[in-house]
Amino acid sequence: MKEKIVILGGGESGVGSAILAQKQGYDVFVSDLGAVKQKYSKVLADYNIDYEQGRHSEEKILQAGLVVKSPGIPDNAEMVLKLKDKGIPVISEIEFAGRYTNAKTVCITGSNGKTTTTLLIYHILKNAGLHVGLAGNVGNSYALQVAEHNHDVYVIELSSFQLDGMFDFKADVAILLNITPDHLDRYGYNMQNYIDSKFRIIQNQTENDVFIYCEDDEIIQKELIKRNILSGCYPFSLHEPDEQGAGILNEEMIINYNKNQFSMSILDISLQGKHNFYNSMAAGIASQVFEIKNEKLRESLSDFKGVEHRLEKFLKVHGIEFINDSKATNINSTWYALESIPKSIVWIAGGIDKGNDYSMLTPLIKEKVKAIVCLGKDNSKLHAAFDGVLKNVVDASSMEEAVKAAYYLSRNGDTVLLSPACASFDLFDNYEDRGRQFKEQVRNL
Repeated sequence: MKEKIVILGGGESGVGSAILAQKQGYDVFVSDLGAVKQKYSKVLADYNIDYEQGRHSEEKILQAGLVVKSPGIPDNAEMVLKLKDKGIPVISEIEFAGRYTNAKTVCITGSNGKTTTTLLIYHILKNAGLHVGLAGNVGNSYALQVAEHNHDVYVIELSSFQLDGMFDFKADVAILLNITPDHLDRYGYNMQNYIDSKFRIIQNQTENDVFIYCEDDEIIQKELIKRNILSGCYPFSLHEPDEQGAGILNEEMIINYNKNQFSMSILDISLQGKHNFYNSMAAGIASQVFEIKNEKLRESLSDFKGVEHRLEKFLKVHGIEFINDSKATNINSTWYALESIPKSIVWIAGGIDKGNDYSMLTPLIKEKVKAIVCLGKDNSKLHAAFDGVLKNVVDASSMEEAVKAAYYLSRNGDTVLLSPACASFDLFDNYEDRGRQFKEQVRNL
């Protein structure tokens, strides 16, 4: 008799897992408490996979021998707790798919810069002619690719939620970009829980694997002292490079990897700004692991186009520059955005607060921001933080209202920055929807 597997969540990762499970001979059932999007319900029907939406049928789910859970479902959801009580293993799509491929993996995590670094590494490896897949939080489902394409290398962006559901999976190359407070609502408002989650990126690594991390990040440095790390360690920093790792000296980015040295003027790197130099160094070290030729690496670092919704310079209207940074869903991302833009910013912020402490932004707000437009159902924390700092802190309840308000508060030479520092789900489907609506309303001005 076939083993029964239940997939919780009928989105990209859930449907991919269902297809791989069916291919591996499981009896598959997909359950989604919400509505399954039409494109996914069509795929499930095409593959003749049994599914339900709008409910979780407990009697069916609790018969499972294995459950694959979407990263969006919290560990303390009622159904997940019932499964754990019964001793039924609950894993992530990445953990599940990893059991059916021998491909090499480059796994990227961090509070900020994950998507940019993931796409940059994918761009470099693809340009160099490797048979490479893009997965995790970007690209197509890892499980679906393992089922249908099975690349030689996968570049995988991993959130802490995905890492939490990974147990036996191992990254051949693990990248930890930074750790700043984020998602603390999911971690009992305990920062150490979140830190431990991020460090799962190196679980199961051996001395044959590679760990790439930011040497300038104080939290990472403190954790390294506590942990016994077996993998080869390659730090990156804005200062002079270590014997093994990457750094910047006299405006040159230098990467030392084993006996190879790579250097490139930081002025030639397509992604500018301190945070992007970190991303480029991490990507550069990862590329060296795969023996990418220096000239290919240089070419890819200079022609990479960046990421939609991440500091995306969108349009100028009457001399006012509009920048879409909708992907900034935490304080630190927004700090980088504000830090990278010259003075005179009208900042559009707000959404679902994840336990934010806005005080770290106050010096930058005083120095650079002339007005704030609060876009959310509950803007009380933003007002509490900044009403005493700026004269103009106004509210908006839709993107149309927010863009118009920002436009009226701006003058020629100013920048309107959408960098919410919050999740988007109070008013939008996701950060992409929020970014697209922003661009649409800017076009309408």
